[in-house]
Amino acid sequence: MLTPSAKRRGQSAITGHHSDMITTDFADLTLDELRIALAPDIAASAIFDGWSQAALVAAAEMAGCDVDIARLAFPGAKPMDMIEAWITSVDSAMAAEWPAERLATSKIRERIRTLVAFRLHAVAHIDEAVRRALAVMAQPQNAPRALKLGWRSADIMWRLAGDTATDYNHYSKRAILAGIYSATLAVFVNDDSEGKADTHAFLDRRIDGVMRFEKAKAQLLNKDRELPSLTRFLGRLRYPAR
Repeated sequence: MLTPSAKRRGQSAITGHHSDMITTDFADLTLDELRIALAPDIAASAIFDGWSQAALVAAAEMAGCDVDIARLAFPGAKPMDMIEAWITSVDSAMAAEWPAERLATSKIRERIRTLVAFRLHAVAHIDEAVRRALAVMAQPQNAPRALKLGWRSADIMWRLAGDTATDYNHYSKRAILAGIYSATLAVFVNDDSEGKADTHAFLDRRIDGVMRFEKAKAQLLNKDRELPSLTRFLGRLRYPAR
């Protein structure tokens, strides 16, 4: 059975804002929910302990959660499990702060920039945890899962931005945004400028570049022109005309 209601005072590892009193009733949480609830505190602890069992124990103690239950939520205290829960918590916080209707009045470029900027602000005070998470995700055995998580976050951002594409643009947009976000995080963890100004400037340049590319692509492609069939193209590669 999960522990009784626990009260804690501190700084959110997602928003960075102090709250007077945050009350979490762990008894009402499923293990999936508990993972998300503990993730911000694990991230805060990962600054010092890395994404490790020590960070998990410290997070449970910080949150007032029974350590054995926390271990049950994260069997083996696997770093990628903790990192995935943390990314999920940031995704959820972003969607709560910037629902589609709030973004609807802005241009697409500003919607995407706002969402990525939110994510950067959410981890600005725990950049060492981000650095350690990127190192874990870059390990060969974790790369496929890391790519999947990046794709998922990009998909959430595009959906919040109002994207309804179902053709190849659906995939290209998400792949491009995942690449932009990943590259921006790489700059972020090494950025010593005031307020991470260099990171935000880098983000702006990358988004501007993509917008210019999309505009040029739209001008080159005639919407009324039939696009070449991928199946026919592959067939020609396999069975070239004699």
